[in-house]
Amino acid sequence: MDLRIFTEPQQGATYDTLLTVAKATEDLGFDAFFRSDHYLRMGNADGLPGPTDAWITLAGLARETRRIRLGTLMTAGTFRLPGVLAVQVAQVDRMSGGRVELGLGAGWFEEEHKAYGIPFPKERFARLEEQLAIVTGMWATEVGKTFDFHGVHYDLTDSPALPKPAQKKVPVLIGGHGATRTPRLAAQYADEFNIPFASVEDSERQFGRVRAAAVEAGRGADALTYSNALVACVGKDDREVARRAAAIGREVDELKANGLAGSPAEVVDKIGRYAAVGSRRIYLQILDLDDLDHLELISSQVQSQLS
Repeated sequence: MDLRIFTEPQQGATYDTLLTVAKATEDLGFDAFFRSDHYLRMGNADGLPGPTDAWITLAGLARETRRIRLGTLMTAGTFRLPGVLAVQVAQVDRMSGGRVELGLGAGWFEEEHKAYGIPFPKERFARLEEQLAIVTGMWATEVGKTFDFHGVHYDLTDSPALPKPAQKKVPVLIGGHGATRTPRLAAQYADEFNIPFASVEDSERQFGRVRAAAVEAGRGADALTYSNALVACVGKDDREVARRAAAIGREVDELKANGLAGSPAEVVDKIGRYAAVGSRRIYLQILDLDDLDHLELISSQVQSQLS
């Protein structure tokens, strides 16, 4: 079971804070550092000093880390034209020496689009499908050849499809709870399927849909890695768990029901239940980015029991 650190910088974080967390992620032996792609805070957070751009952040981290994988859960397809996104991700992959992964979704948070003047089209899922075809198609085009795509929403003619990523194949993540279109897209384009903030039972059901879609697409059910994203709130004792829950404005019982919360033993047990339904990777949503002791505890007393 891989454990990855997943951050939500729109809630309030500077680049320096993210760098500190990414370096701790690397030093403590976690597999990867991922971040959300949002421009507006959610809930009661103040969001100060303001949002940081996902791919600019990852470009910086690419030069200041050496081992960990870097990526997004999820880049909003509404934020970037697909040809430009292919260039950005390929460049950051080269800057990292081939450690980048692209999580790509349709975009959903209308308020942030309004706040920053970003169009919020109705047909976002259809656009996402074309975006996936373009980004993966550009990367797969041989050097010296050109890429064309003529869709409903995007039109590319004689694209040199450059630059190429450092990796032969940048892993693509697709995720969500959709019962029909999401599994079909994952089966066609994804290397990994991620379901965010879902119960063991809902995860098993959605993994089953994706596995069936992969078989139907001729790939095989095990061609994809299956993963979960879950909020983390771990403590050595009940008092420490309660303190960490209060720091992120959540209740302990709710966190235990909907995330990975409690003692290290409790969290290891719950991760085991996700593993039993096919999950091979957990993205730990860390909401208090100043609490590096939290990461150290998870590394020493949770991750150490999963290897």
